[in-house]
Amino acid sequence: MLEIQNLQVSIKDSNIIKNLNFSIKKGEIHAIMGKNGSGKSTLAKAIAGHPRYKITQGKIIFKNDDITSEDPEIRSHKGIFLGFQYPVEISGVSNIDFLRLAYNSKQKTLNQQELDPLSFFQMITKKLEAINMDDSFLNRYVNEGFSGGEKKKNEILQMSLLNTELCILDEIDSGLDVEALKKISESINSFANTNNAILVITHYEKLIDYIKPQYVHIMKEGEIVYTGDYKTASLIEKKGYDFFLNNGQISSKLG
Repeated sequence: MLEIQNLQVSIKDSNIIKNLNFSIKKGEIHAIMGKNGSGKSTLAKAIAGHPRYKITQGKIIFKNDDITSEDPEIRSHKGIFLGFQYPVEISGVSNIDFLRLAYNSKQKTLNQQELDPLSFFQMITKKLEAINMDDSFLNRYVNEGFSGGEKKKNEILQMSLLNTELCILDEIDSGLDVEALKKISESINSFANTNNAILVITHYEKLIDYIKPQYVHIMKEGEIVYTGDYKTASLIEKKGYDFFLNNGQISSKLG
């Protein structure tokens, strides 16, 4: 589904991602961990097409299409979703209007049927039930006054609504208490299937324990230097990143 070839990414003339190679297949869940400044979020934003992140070398291939130079909205319409660590608030715009416009924009691009307000409400209500989110959130302004957990649930709702094929969750667990984290993890697991793929960026073992990704990658200075399974996270918790980075335990199996 996703193949990254010799990727190099810079921001403000500083080279962050360095000759990175990485791939994800349908049905897989991958996690990326690493110290602050290792390039995790830069990679997420580069895949999504953030304009501040300049690709100076390499390619991003999504479903056999080269999207290296595509605009963010084109990548979104093709099936890529980026869930933010700090979702923005949009005052004056109701959640339901925002969601319906996003959904219909994608439908229009794909030459598929758009939904009128009533039909959309019926569909979104079912999506809300699936993630145990109260329908009162639909009439509130986007993320305004939402708790941290509610904002992250709203990201998961968008992910589900847009039938995302590649979902990138950038520190979706940041700032969540244990109960909220468990509910978000359950939503991620229920969303995962053989037709999509999920890339999770996190610092924390607990999220890894809940979703159990097939692959856990460790980044250092813009490169993936180690790949293991979900048990890697517990080793990081016990021994720290330096156990992997200083002992030459570098895996050649990158997804």
